[in-house]
Amino acid sequence: MSKRELRRPFFVCNPKSYLYGEQALKLAKTADELAERYDVDILFTGQLIDLAMLRKQTKHLIICAQTMESLKPGKGMGHILGDGLKEAGVQATFLNHAENPMTVAELIKTVKRCNELDILTVICADGEDDARAIAMLQPDVMVCEQTSLIGTGKTADASYMEATNHLVKSISPATKTLQAAGISTGADVYKAIMSGADGTGGTSGIVCAKDPAAALTEMIEALVKAREEIKEEK
Repeated sequence: MSKRELRRPFFVCNPKSYLYGEQALKLAKTADELAERYDVDILFTGQLIDLAMLRKQTKHLIICAQTMESLKPGKGMGHILGDGLKEAGVQATFLNHAENPMTVAELIKTVKRCNELDILTVICADGEDDARAIAMLQPDVMVCEQTSLIGTGKTADASYMEATNHLVKSISPATKTLQAAGISTGADVYKAIMSGADGTGGTSGIVCAKDPAAALTEMIEALVKAREEIKEEK
């Protein structure tokens, strides 16, 4: 097997710990329908205990763990085994999120393990200095989000998005960039993709909305609008 090839622009629906069980599955099914309707790649994260269920009950989503560790089968009580994620149908994992940071040594080892297991790496960086260093690991996706903006409903300005997109590509051309912090509306999604990012995503802007399904739909429709305009420009 090989890693899933992400098509741009893609979207990450990341419920974090807001949703679990049936509530997470309900949103995942909405995301699954949107992925099919608009022929777009959507990564959907979930609680560790829910990942196998999400994989079995959806057809079009890329199921994504919220973190992973570098260990192999054997000793490692209480740690997150990549082999187990793989067997559950997980195709991608976040690493080094601001809410669950990793040491440099563990991040390097975990990226290597993900590559061995053909699990896509979605690595978070806080600002340009972090992005520059982490890009050297050649992740599949680099999340260029400023920690100070996470959950605020305020996005980075266009100049930051454009600068970090260029920075990452200059070091690791194959790495896809994702601009995500503060994404809460369809307009935010459109702005992120038109900045040159390969993808974007949201958490609180979706799960804390009065109607999460409607919020997610608005964002995916904006993503598709940006996709079509980029095609026309070419």
